[in-house]
Amino acid sequence: MTKHLNKDTIICMSLAARPSNFGTRFHNYLYDALDLDYLYKAFTTQDLKGAIGGVRALGIRGCAISMPFKEECIPMLDELDASAKAINSVNTIVNTEGYLKAYNTDYIAIATLLKQYKVPNDFTFALRGSGGMAKAVACALKDAGFTQGFIIAKNEKTGSDLAKLYGFEWRKDMTDLKPDLLINATPIGMAGGEDADKLSFSEQQINSAQVIFEVVALPAETPLVNYAKSQNKAVITGSEVFAIQAVEQFVLYTGVRPNDELFQQAAKHARQGA
Repeated sequence: MTKHLNKDTIICMSLAARPSNFGTRFHNYLYDALDLDYLYKAFTTQDLKGAIGGVRALGIRGCAISMPFKEECIPMLDELDASAKAINSVNTIVNTEGYLKAYNTDYIAIATLLKQYKVPNDFTFALRGSGGMAKAVACALKDAGFTQGFIIAKNEKTGSDLAKLYGFEWRKDMTDLKPDLLINATPIGMAGGEDADKLSFSEQQINSAQVIFEVVALPAETPLVNYAKSQNKAVITGSEVFAIQAVEQFVLYTGVRPNDELFQQAAKHARQGA
């Protein structure tokens, strides 16, 4: 943690329905390593408008936004960066003297991992979810050249709207689908939720897929990740997504980019306490 808290210490924070220690440990580790007078703390809220107002009024430098606030917070902000405007979803707010500008670093993380894991863009995919994170995933898939995909969402309006936006197909469920790539962008499997112990896809669907992409970061080993690994599938985890998007947030907040070695150390430290 920051060694010498004082009146000039710069505060950054996160807002999530179910806060974890990941961001807190990640950012504070880097603050210490780089000798920056910053402090990071995770919060939840039942009053989003009040919380965003507090970010502005109290001079909170940066605020990470997680499910379910990624779209709901938009009317409370002053400006959307192109990264957030393109998908109408926010995961990062930067406060500059009371002016709140929003970004989306989730997209960067998804795009980076698709490239890093060399996921072929001729794969068929099924993306479960139609919220803010699903928008970031769908946009990254489209930009990476994926053309054969399905948005799986119970909500027909949000699901079909997202599918049409990027040229994919909406389905209410996975009936008769056997895609190569499965992506979960819903809270299914998230610690503390009512679906924490559930798989976001059936065992049969996982067995027939080649790559599993879990966006949920808490816990690091969700039921989907555990089962997919037991079947020796290629797995991309939510903790990887979280770490990459978090370092981009760190740069926006501080203007400092840690080198890769320090980034890996911070990500490892964060995973150990998440």
